[in-house]
Amino acid sequence: MTLKERSMNVSHRITELRETVGWSKNRLAKESGLSQAYISQLEAGQKEPTTSTLFKLCSALNISLVDFFTVNGSTMPPDLRRLLHQAESLTPPQREKLAEFIKSLK
Repeated sequence: MTLKERSMNVSHRITELRETVGWSKNRLAKESGLSQAYISQLEAGQKEPTTSTLFKLCSALNISLVDFFTVNGSTMPPDLRRLLHQAESLTPPQREKLAEFIKSLK
């Protein structure tokens, strides 16, 4: 999967989850502490969310990061799911460091 395809999947998932709970972009922005403009850019695939942003969105939507990446009952591999569960207990600065480390592996 290319970076662009992955970005579009994430943007579609944000839109899908927001619409599932019946929220407007403005409501998601308020609940997550992000700007409405940024939510719009994420949903349009113009921006890629940081790890911190994903955690804010998941918290606002009352779902786990694992749930964010689970679509139609299709889940990610167990090893990746385990890593995400471990990442959920990290502080925002630790999550950003983890994201930087992962980027350095590419």
